[in-house]
Amino acid sequence: MDRGEVVRVELPQPQGQSGHEQIGKRPAIVAQVPAASANLSTVILVPLTGQLHNARHFGSVVITATTENGLDVDSVALVHQLRAIDRKRILATLGRITDADLHKVDSGIRDILGL
Repeated sequence: MDRGEVVRVELPQPQGQSGHEQIGKRPAIVAQVPAASANLSTVILVPLTGQLHNARHFGSVVITATTENGLDVDSVALVHQLRAIDRKRILATLGRITDADLHKVDSGIRDILGL
């Protein structure tokens, strides 16, 4: 698994009343480096949504759908929902975002974490 890959994941429903967390089957961008993938059973990723109005959120990045990234619709990378999930929740690899888009996602992550 490599940074910048677009994967389809199953994000679980939280226990109790749900809030604004992304849930269900959806695409996401792998955010962790390959060295971390070597010995972790989890993967850090950025969920995507096809709801373009979510681009208004701090640090969010619009990703245009292409055959290379495997997205069906233009999507928003929700860097404010950065999360770790078990690898078992990854259903498929769809493609890869461009280096330019990965740079924007990285910038959004740095901004949201204050790095």
